[in-house]
Parts: sequence; structure tokens; C-alpha cells
Amino acid sequence: MSGQVLFHAAFPVKDIEETKEFYVNKLGCKAGRETAASVILEFYGHQLVAHITKQELKPQGSIYPRHLGLIFTEEADWDDLRQKLESEKVKFIEEPKTRFVGKITEHKTMFIEDPFFNLLEFKFYRHSEAIFGYVEGAEIGDPEAEN
Repeated sequence: MSGQVLFHAAFPVKDIEETKEFYVNKLGCKAGRETAASVILEFYGHQLVAHITKQELKPQGSIYPRHLGLIFTEEADWDDLRQKLESEKVKFIEEPKTRFVGKITEHKTMFIEDPFFNLLEFKFYRHSEAIFGYVEGAEIGDPEAEN
């Protein structure tokens, strides 16, 4: 591939202003194009699009199977976001923690929920090869948290 590839995800919301309050003011995203029914958000260099829905939005009940998020390549960036979320009093669905300590798959993780029950995870892997290339380990997620 010769060019940069960006991630895009669309998700449901009930209110554009409340969406911007959370994603822009609390997470640090930048708002882009906007209509009465949607807003584009720059999410650490990737594109999120919030779309107004008439469907009922309910809590998922577990972090699995549906969430989206980011993997930070610098631990300080993960720590900075954690501190920002704490200072903004954003509720953690799963408190910041370290999974699989001492293994190649060791990583820091934290989960939050937006005002419309969309779940977001933020990670930092101690060993970058665990992000994609390491296939020998079977550690993925929290088995006790699965549905």
C-alpha cells in the first residue's frame, strides 16, 4: 500500500451537542462537518461519525462483544489520557488496569462509556509485537467479562 489508511467508524447517538461535549471536551477529539443529524469527529487521526438515531439505545451489559478504541504506542500518551479522563470525571466502565502481567501480551487497558452507551477501550502494549504479530499466546480480553 502506498498511502496512509485511516480507520472509520459510525455509531448511534441521541444528541449532537451532548456528543460534542463528550468527544470534544472530554476526549479531546476535533469536531468536523456537522448537520442536525450527524457530526464527524477526528479521533486521534481517525474518523468517527456520530449519527442521530430514533432507535432505543441501551447499555450493552458487558464490554464484549462490541466496543471500539485505540492502541497507544507510547505509554505516556495512554497515561495522559487516563489523567484527562479522571480530571474530567469520566466514569470508567472498567478501571485502568494491567492485563497479562509478565507475558508478551501485557498491556494497560481502560474502558469508558459515552452518554449513549457506546463503549471505548484504550490500550498500551508493553511489547509492540503483541499488537498483531504474536500468535502463540491465547490471551485476549478478560474471560470473566465475556457474555
